[in-house]
Amino acid sequence: MRVFDILGTPLTATTYAEFTQYCHGLVESGGSRAVDLSNTQIVTKRRHEPSFRDLTSRFDFFLPDGMPLIWCLNRQGAGLRDRVYGPTFMRRCMLNSPAPYKHYLLGGTPECLNKLCERLLAQQPALQIVGSHDGYFQADKEQEIVDEINRLSPDFIWVGLGTPKQQEWIHRYKSQIGRGVLCGVGFAFDVNAGTKRDAPQWMQRCALTWLFRIVSEPRRLFTRYLRYNTLFLFYLGIDTLRQDPAATAANYLGSFFRLPDKPTNRWL
Repeated sequence: MRVFDILGTPLTATTYAEFTQYCHGLVESGGSRAVDLSNTQIVTKRRHEPSFRDLTSRFDFFLPDGMPLIWCLNRQGAGLRDRVYGPTFMRRCMLNSPAPYKHYLLGGTPECLNKLCERLLAQQPALQIVGSHDGYFQADKEQEIVDEINRLSPDFIWVGLGTPKQQEWIHRYKSQIGRGVLCGVGFAFDVNAGTKRDAPQWMQRCALTWLFRIVSEPRRLFTRYLRYNTLFLFYLGIDTLRQDPAATAANYLGSFFRLPDKPTNRWL
């Protein structure tokens, strides 16, 4: 796996299968590791907001969750055909990590967690989910959750609290968790549980997942996506012109926006 810098974030160029296998090795080596499934919002926040960059300083890996990030990586020679999309990575990694691997789920509503477990176990009966806690907890319950995780000693801790809450939680407690791979996966719980719809494949391939989510939740997401999508293009343009002063907006945009070869976001 190679690492490329995008707006100051070290993104790991990898695939679903490759990083799942790599996580198995991390589990065997012991200790705790933190993985962020990073979309353009997260990459832009790390560039634009020093406090968020500090907050994510304890993460060991940043994986490219968004198609625009794949296009950026491929401009640097990564040669990737698909992103490592949070909901898909969570699903594939769990289904391909049955017993003796153990999983813990932190996030979603109690209903979401029940549906998520039912769907995953239907696909992989050998899956070992040793514990879970919904995402609606008070601060005074956090240490109790950490203690439970250490007692159960899972290999994977899936954290679906949304940005920036999941990054804050991992930042606070990674050093207290004795072992396991902590993965911040956003709304992957809802998508895989079926409690929220995901964007159609064609929209995902065209990097329009953000548009689908705005239409689905306009009051909550419109301002966020407008702000960070604009900042992402702004910083990307600045960095490109710094690296190549002779570049023009026309040839830059023409080389940047292209579609991947084929979609791969399926259940398996």
